[in-house]
Amino acid sequence: MSSYLRRWFWAAASLLVISCSSYKQNIMFQTPEGFHGADSGTSVGTDYAIQKNDVLKVDVFSNSGERLIDPNPEMTRGNVNTNRERDEIHYLVATDGKVRLPMIGEIALEGLTLRSAEIEIQKEYARYFKDPFVVTSFVNKRAILLGASGGQIIPLESQNMKLSEVLALGKGIDNNAKAHNIRVLRDKETFLVDLTTIDGYQKGDMIIQPGDIIYVEPVRKPLSEATRDYGTLLSVVVSLASLIVIILNVN
Repeated sequence: MSSYLRRWFWAAASLLVISCSSYKQNIMFQTPEGFHGADSGTSVGTDYAIQKNDVLKVDVFSNSGERLIDPNPEMTRGNVNTNRERDEIHYLVATDGKVRLPMIGEIALEGLTLRSAEIEIQKEYARYFKDPFVVTSFVNKRAILLGASGGQIIPLESQNMKLSEVLALGKGIDNNAKAHNIRVLRDKETFLVDLTTIDGYQKGDMIIQPGDIIYVEPVRKPLSEATRDYGTLLSVVVSLASLIVIILNVN
């Protein structure tokens, strides 16, 4: 009887070890032991440059933007319904780096900052409006947040947003997340960030660039996950072992 029990015991133990080790299959972007990552301190603030396939919002106002600060809009707009918002139109930067805008046609904006683009667009619209005032903004700049908080697309509504701001927009870091193991993937670089200490925060609260992938590793619970994934199989093994014990005791 002891021989049978030992066999079943070791079979169950082996199954438990295999199941406990399998929980790591859900961890993304694993790094080798001793990996330190790139230096996040090299990330400095800069204005985004317009690139191919960017989507822009362009608003044009006459008279140096008088409409934006007009204290009496009901007098200057006549019978226009001021409660009706103008449909928001977006403009795509084509693969040749140009944007097609109303009236002025195509204009090359690739490589320019938003401020530089506004100046160039103002020059073109000066042919049609008195003292044009142009406001441009990005529509498609975003970062990807994965891991403990689930998959989220975080819009980078302002330039030079930091990691802490993006995490806050993604509902922060709760008890199911590892604040000491945050990875920021940017092209071929990987940054490892530890936000559990003040020093780690000061060194790791880097500026997030459009297209960055931020992964917050979740806290793993091997026993509960193994029970969830292999509960049925473990139940069968235990039941068979109990049945064998009963049969052997009867004999």
